[in-house]
Parts: sequence; structure tokens; C-alpha cells
Amino acid sequence: MIQQIPVLRVCISCRKTYDRKDLLKITKDHKQGIMLQKGMGRSAYICKSKKCYSDSKIKKKLQKALKTFLEPEFIEIFEKEITSYNNNPH
Repeated sequence: MIQQIPVLRVCISCRKTYDRKDLLKITKDHKQGIMLQKGMGRSAYICKSKKCYSDSKIKKKLQKALKTFLEPEFIEIFEKEITSYNNNPH
């Protein structure tokens, strides 16, 4: 039986390495725009710790990682999603 090697990614806020399943994925798809937890394209990952997702510089870090400008509407949706994501862990 082949053993699965975990896929590791780095949190853009704390710069620590985690298994991809334990992170929130934000993706910039060239056709569909910015998406959470799905899509293919340039992606950034944020860990579930409150310190990371409530970082005052998270918007700037996301914009740099995704190489795009983030609309204020997306930031509101992102904040709602991250709070519900932490209230209902998978």
C-alpha cells in the first residue's frame, strides 16, 4: 500500500508550515476572480489561528501573494467566512 505524503503549505501571516487541509485557501482564478477554498491559479494560505487571520496587515499580505488588488467587498466576505470557518471546523 502506498502511503500518502501530506501536502505542506506556508501560512502567509505567521510563515509556519502546515498540512494543506488545515489551512484556508484563497485563490485568484484568471476567469472567475477571487475564491475561497476552491479553484486553480495563484493561491495564498492562512492558518486557522486568530492571530493570523485578524492580523492588521493581512489585506496587504493577501494582495502581495495573489498579485492583485482586493476589493473592500471581498475583505468583508473573507472576514465573515473566516469567522464561520473557525466556528464550524471541518
